[in-house]
Amino acid sequence: MEQSTISASVGKYRWTICALLFAATTINYLDRQVLSLLAPALSEEFNWSNTDYANITAVFQFVYAFSMLFAGRLIDKLGTKWGFILAIVIWSLGAIMHAYAIPIGTAFAGLLAVVGIAAVPVSIIGFMISRAVLGFGESGNFPAAIKATAEYFPKKERSLATGIFNSGSNIGAILAPLTIPWIAVNWGWQMAFIIIGAVGFIWMLFWYAFYERPDRQKRLSAEEYNYIRLADGDSSDAVAASVDTEKISWFKLLGYRQTWAFVFGKFMTDGIWWFFLFWLPKYLEAQFGMVKTDIVFPIAVLYSMTMVGSIGGGWFPVYFIKKGYNPYEGRMRAMLIIALFPLVVLLAQPFGDVSFWIPVLLIGVGASAHQAWSANIFTTVSDMFPKKAIGSIVGIGGMAGGIGGVLVTKLGGALFDYYEAQGHIQTGYSIMFALCATAYLIAWFVMKLLVPKYSPITNL
Repeated sequence: MEQSTISASVGKYRWTICALLFAATTINYLDRQVLSLLAPALSEEFNWSNTDYANITAVFQFVYAFSMLFAGRLIDKLGTKWGFILAIVIWSLGAIMHAYAIPIGTAFAGLLAVVGIAAVPVSIIGFMISRAVLGFGESGNFPAAIKATAEYFPKKERSLATGIFNSGSNIGAILAPLTIPWIAVNWGWQMAFIIIGAVGFIWMLFWYAFYERPDRQKRLSAEEYNYIRLADGDSSDAVAASVDTEKISWFKLLGYRQTWAFVFGKFMTDGIWWFFLFWLPKYLEAQFGMVKTDIVFPIAVLYSMTMVGSIGGGWFPVYFIKKGYNPYEGRMRAMLIIALFPLVVLLAQPFGDVSFWIPVLLIGVGASAHQAWSANIFTTVSDMFPKKAIGSIVGIGGMAGGIGGVLVTKLGGALFDYYEAQGHIQTGYSIMFALCATAYLIAWFVMKLLVPKYSPITNL
């Protein structure tokens, strides 16, 4: 049965929830990208080295990583509605705090001096604290979104729904260069953080009004509710049980190979996306002398390409599922093909002398492949685990991805400072692009080794 026929016969309120998740993810990425787009100007204003900038962004990733572990558990305990509200309030406040980084840094510098810690520039302290609050709040987005998707969509639709809401990260990445540099140039960099940060509070009102657990959702028809529950032919995983108060030990979850497959896949690949997100403006400045509004069009084009990967990647497993593969096996076949596309990033530096558009487009292919990969790796969790464990598993994997992101960021900062001092910063980018190109294939083979065939967990 075609998707349009299904929607007509059973209703489509679940896609309203998907639209809300898409909007939240868009805001999430807008907030986290403000700093990267302003990094060249802020680095000049505050005299940051590449390592200084790496340390500031690493704080976000480090706090995000460990908060993901607890965010998933908190989402499972509070439920999706209130867990998401709490997350977006915290991260919106954290985003706005960046505008006040200097007074925040000044206040904390005095405290550090009292306890005898060596002086750190107040700009670095202030931005680190603001990034920490942002990372703490933003850690709730994906555990809540994946849980909401598992609540509102049957397994065969989850990768598509995940791909759609995850494409919000692409829209956020597109809107950011179109708005943030202009705001900063006309109203100052502080207003860029304040305006973008305030958007989250508007979304919160819509989420409060339109979201409720499916078994309590008055806008959801009985036909659509039963479709969500029964489309997989298994009513035991009922939507009504989507919020479970049973506490599942992290150590118990870590005892499953399925958990480690997801954890390793996130560890190897999340940092690649964050490298693209946080370092592309710096790359365009270092390699091509592009600053401020110069980077608007190239970055907007690059992240427009990632829309294809996010939505197309969510659809791709359906091709194999229609051929008779179960959802997990279809997803893994799709992910292997997706993992081949980032290899083109190896050509970014060799052809960079021809035109800046060549590396931008090649990196765009790699970033698009990441979004296709991301739509599918998230959905492997709901393929393998019951709803009551999804938030916790996504949190564990998110922590691993955040740690991987910290390592990639620190490696990049160190390499760029080292090779910049030698006058060969291009070499640093060549090394990082090689890592970006090969990480997905490594991740896929290890995941396949850990879980060679579909093995859902049913005894939690």
